[in-house]
Amino acid sequence: MKAPLSPTEQANGTWLGRVWNPTVQGPSVVTIRDGALLDITAKTAPTVAAILDQDHPARYVQAAPGKPLGSLDAIAANPVGDLHKLHLLAPCDLHVIKAAGVTFAKSMVERVIEERAAGDLKAADAIRTRIGDSIGHSLANIVPGSDQAAALKQTLIAEGLWSQYLEVGIGPDAEVFTKAPVLAAVGYGADVGLHPMSTWNNPEPEVVVAVNAQGKVQGACLGNDVNLRDVEGRSALLLSKAKDNNASAAIGPFIRLFDADFGLPDVERIEVSMAVSGEDGFTLSGRSNMSEISRPVLEIVRQTIGQHHQYPDGFMLYTGTMFAPTKDRDTPGEGFTHKLGDIVEISAPGLGTLANRVQDATAIAPWRFGLRQFMQNLAQRGLI
Repeated sequence: MKAPLSPTEQANGTWLGRVWNPTVQGPSVVTIRDGALLDITAKTAPTVAAILDQDHPARYVQAAPGKPLGSLDAIAANPVGDLHKLHLLAPCDLHVIKAAGVTFAKSMVERVIEERAAGDLKAADAIRTRIGDSIGHSLANIVPGSDQAAALKQTLIAEGLWSQYLEVGIGPDAEVFTKAPVLAAVGYGADVGLHPMSTWNNPEPEVVVAVNAQGKVQGACLGNDVNLRDVEGRSALLLSKAKDNNASAAIGPFIRLFDADFGLPDVERIEVSMAVSGEDGFTLSGRSNMSEISRPVLEIVRQTIGQHHQYPDGFMLYTGTMFAPTKDRDTPGEGFTHKLGDIVEISAPGLGTLANRVQDATAIAPWRFGLRQFMQNLAQRGLI
């Protein structure tokens, strides 16, 4: 797997993350200095959520005293799940894991195709040929919720092409759903899980923003919003089954905090690349550019948190993907689906690489370290 951060990225960013620390049999909050991970867990800010709630998280992290744990590269190479060794975790802790869907025109079209195919991978290619190009052309440069979008909606209804996915894609209300429970996300080097019922699925490379309790975006990282296309295609009401399974949310490798050299405008220009390599020799690559997103990140955040809904510990927000792979893997016309053992590497300049291996969600080690265990661990360490 590709290293989580290059030496240049390590030196240029203000990084916030977590590791499993066998010394305390629990997670430690860490940053990176001179190529080494430093444990900066403190009673004043024992969690990532507490750090993000500060007025200037980057300043806090830059000045925080820390205990050296070892080089980033060495710790990143340790097997995830081995409780006797330091290893990387998802860089969030008390945050709710939220996700925005259908925020790019290309993925919007693919969602319509999934719906029309009713989850049938074999039928999708013919539908894509028939309607994909026409819908995609119509959606170019449409501002969601605008008068132009409303007029296009009426046109597509008249043509019999309207869809619930187009409603959230170009309508006034964004699709924002809960991707995973608190503490359920996995990080760099971990296995990501596919429900064994699925035969048509894919990775979704995305930028994830870290939002505090006040609704302020404090940093960004990468995410894999693992998706079961056949399940969601059968019915949008099966979204939770398609999206929320054991290890189906990957986030990492670290949160890059906003500071004098990095901010939201940089995030909104980031190009995300993804590479999939299978044990069968199959390879797939693709790119997404945040500049093509249909809704500004702050608009999605505004629709997520406010007087209508609060998040006292903040949340992580997947901002959506334009990448919906259609390259044939086995049979012509059947497109892409994962195979167990696939390595997925999601990268972006300035955010590093999130690398994971695809496995059966029922074969991955069960998720057992939840909120109760986390609070007990912090209490035993005298941190709360």
